[in-house]
Amino acid sequence: MKKFINAVEKVEDQMIQGMVKAFPQYVRKLDCGNVVVRSSKKQGKVALISGGGSGHEPAHGGYVGEGMLDAAVAGAVFTSPTPDQVLEGIKAIATDAGVLMVIKNYTGDVMNFEMAAEMAEAEGIKVKQVVVNDDVAVQDSLYTVGRRGVAGTVFVHKIAGAMAETGASLDEVQAVAQKVIDNVRTMGAAIRPCTVPAAGKPGFELGEDEMEIGIGIHGEPGTHREPLKTADEIVDMLLGQILGDIDYTGSEVAVMINSAGATPQMELFIINNRVADVLAEKGIKVYKTLVGEFMTSIEMEGFSISLLKLDGQLKSLLDAKADTPAYKA
Repeated sequence: MKKFINAVEKVEDQMIQGMVKAFPQYVRKLDCGNVVVRSSKKQGKVALISGGGSGHEPAHGGYVGEGMLDAAVAGAVFTSPTPDQVLEGIKAIATDAGVLMVIKNYTGDVMNFEMAAEMAEAEGIKVKQVVVNDDVAVQDSLYTVGRRGVAGTVFVHKIAGAMAETGASLDEVQAVAQKVIDNVRTMGAAIRPCTVPAAGKPGFELGEDEMEIGIGIHGEPGTHREPLKTADEIVDMLLGQILGDIDYTGSEVAVMINSAGATPQMELFIINNRVADVLAEKGIKVYKTLVGEFMTSIEMEGFSISLLKLDGQLKSLLDAKADTPAYKA
C-alpha cells in the first residue's frame, strides 16, 4: 500500500484537522471526535446533520456551511460514526426549530443516527430524519436492507439546506428532503478498486479488461462484472437502469456526474457528453449539470450518474445560495 499518510490509526483525525485548518471560516471541530460544525451557529432555523464513514470526501464535511449542512459526523473509513458522536453533533447545532438528520441507507448509519436521535429527544431536542436510498443497482447489499444511499445524497443536502435557510419548519424541511429522495436515482460503475488504509490491500480485484457495474461507494459488489466497454456503452447501460426506475419523460432534471475518486475530469466530461445526448434524444431537458468529485470512494476509479427530477420548488432551492468548502451556488 502506498498512500500519503503518517499512521493508519491517525488518518481520519489528521484529515479532519487539516480540513478545519484549511477552512476555518466555514467549519470548526468539536472535542468529542471527528465532528465538524459550522463556524457560526445558525440561529432560529432548522439545522441539518449528516455523516457516515470517512473516505467519501468531500462528503460530508465539505458540505458544512451556509445553505447546506450545519454538522457532519465522520466515522473511520467506510465505518459508521458512533451514536455518541452523532449526539454531540446534534447538541452542538440544535435550535428551537429542531434538527433534521440526513442518513444514507446503510444499516450501521441508520441504527446509530436513530439511537442518537432518541438520546437527543430525551434531552428535549426536536429531531426528525430522512433516509436516502437513490441507488438503483442493488436492492439488498452487504451493508443495507433495501437500496443504498449514494451520490444523490448531495442533492438532499443542497435542497433541504436551502429550505432550512428560508425559515421553514422542521416538517417542511423534512418533506422537501423526502421529495428529493423520491425523485433522485443513481447508478455507478468502477474499473479499479480502492484501498482502505486499515486493510492495506484493495477491497476487491478486477482484471485489466473487467469492470464492475452497479458498485457501491464502499467497493461492495454491484449487479455484475463484465468485460470493459466504451464510455458511451457504459453510460447507456447505467442510464437504462435509471430511466427504467423513474419516468423522466418531459421532465427537467439536474444531472450529477460523480467521480469515485480517481476518475479524471477528462473522462467525466466524455461521460457527460453521452448523458446529455441520450437525455436530449428522450426529450428530457437538463436544467443543471454538476461534474466532479461529490461522493467518492477514496481512490476508486469509477463514476456514477445521478438524475433528479425537478419542479419549480426544487429548481428554486437548487439555485439558492450555498457557501461551503466543497459546494458553492
